[in-house]
Amino acid sequence: MTWTNYHTHTYRCKHASGDVEDYARAAHEGGATVLGMSDHTALPDDQWPDVRMSYAELDDYEQAIADAQAAVPELRILKGMECEYTKEYHAFYQDELREQRQFDYLIGAAHYTPWNGEWLNSFGEIGSPSTLRAYTDYLCHTMATGLFDFIAHPDVFGACQDTWNEDVEACSRAILQAAADTQTPLEINGNGLRKAPKLTTDGFRQPYPWRPFWELATEYPIQVVCNSDAHHPHHVLASIDIASQWAAELNLEKADFSHWE
Repeated sequence: MTWTNYHTHTYRCKHASGDVEDYARAAHEGGATVLGMSDHTALPDDQWPDVRMSYAELDDYEQAIADAQAAVPELRILKGMECEYTKEYHAFYQDELREQRQFDYLIGAAHYTPWNGEWLNSFGEIGSPSTLRAYTDYLCHTMATGLFDFIAHPDVFGACQDTWNEDVEACSRAILQAAADTQTPLEINGNGLRKAPKLTTDGFRQPYPWRPFWELATEYPIQVVCNSDAHHPHHVLASIDIASQWAAELNLEKADFSHWE
């Protein structure tokens, strides 16, 4: 069996290890045909510097991808970024990353949620109905920009929720409808499958991906992508098989990214 993975990080994000060539060699040895590098994007104002490369490292990141492409020619290596959206960065993503630097793709994500003039951590601070609504509105707006080729871990809010309820379902439906309306694929994220189970009143479950979200997704004409979200070279293809099994069991359509290749 051959594999693809479009969600991969390097040491530059400060919470991963290894460089592009390390992932490329591990992916090739594991039978991958395509590897997308998508580290947390550099930003022109260096916001959130503790979880992403600095703007000064952007050239080095591109060079590392080019070097890996030369070192592992058997593998198709794509140049991407995982991005948070604000209107201040729109031109940077469109003009510099996509047009000037010719990035192959951009991933949209909501690691942070705008709330009353500040940014909340979407992995731990959106447990109330109002903050969950803010997350949903932000993610839907991110999709509406048309800048992003798919959305990473759209159900990451599951890390903050105890049980599936009416508020969670309403926000899930809004996200799924936005994905359908904008034709933006959603990611079943393998990294969440590798995280420690979360104890809830219903028992233990993974923080994300959250199975009820993907069961609800069967009601919408969306496409999905199954990725590892690797932060270490030995995880470069990890959990993609489980994510793909979910997609198959639920009869969710896989997105076709062959145009990148």
